[in-house]
Amino acid sequence: QLQLVESGGGLVQPGGSLTLSCAASGFAFSSYPLSWYRQAPGKERELVARVRTSGRGQNYADSVAGRFTMSRDNAKRAVYLQMNNLTPADTAEYYCFVEVGWTNYWGKGTLVTVSS
Repeated sequence: QLQLVESGGGLVQPGGSLTLSCAASGFAFSSYPLSWYRQAPGKERELVARVRTSGRGQNYADSVAGRFTMSRDNAKRAVYLQMNNLTPADTAEYYCFVEVGWTNYWGKGTLVTVSS
């Protein structure tokens, strides 16, 4: 049973930092790239970051490049998203994602709210 479980969301002030985690199980974790997506209220889901199987060659959306860092720990079967200099525009539900066997798998999401 493939599972992706996000954690670490919460309320943070503008300019603050937050780190999200995604714990994975039920598949060959180290064999697949993983991604973080987010969806703000009333908007389409967008790709935030993607990391290769080795943890090298990360890609970031223009809106977060330079502020967010994605990483993975294959031994712990986990991926992370370190978010710095947060703004209200970063408020969204954040999802962990992987494609395995031509099937898309999503976590349930963790909510990040950036507000004073």
